[in-house]
Amino acid sequence: MQRPIEARKEEFLISTDKALLQTDVIHRYLSQESYWAEGIPRSIVERSIEGALCFGIYTNGQQIGFARVITDFATFGYLADVFVLDAWRKRGLSKWLMEVVLSHPGLQDLRRMMLITQDAQGLYKQFGFSVWEFPERSMSKRIGKTYAEMNAAHS
Repeated sequence: MQRPIEARKEEFLISTDKALLQTDVIHRYLSQESYWAEGIPRSIVERSIEGALCFGIYTNGQQIGFARVITDFATFGYLADVFVLDAWRKRGLSKWLMEVVLSHPGLQDLRRMMLITQDAQGLYKQFGFSVWEFPERSMSKRIGKTYAEMNAAHS
């Protein structure tokens, strides 16, 4: 287990300490406000946190942002679930979060980090992300329904 990494700026803290994560905040945002995880069950959010390197943004003990990296800490990382709550946007926190994520010592030897975004290409381009240079080599498989579809089926 790696020691938590912390960064401070003004009244804000970014930490990889999972004990600080406020799962209610993360679940509420992902299930109710995100387009990519709408309706996600809390139990799946909890499992996703367990299996990832997580970064929380806090002010005065309240979590206001989040990101996680799914990684083997050797060759590959996948950046997911990045958000800053609406009330805290336009303060440079998402840029600072990306700086902290990408400077994490455990991620420095990765050959590639990937992500998927519908609307934040501008943010990620600032940090060297670009459209996959070999789209003909990229494949994915949908295993199940979206969380929203699963919830509708159970209603």
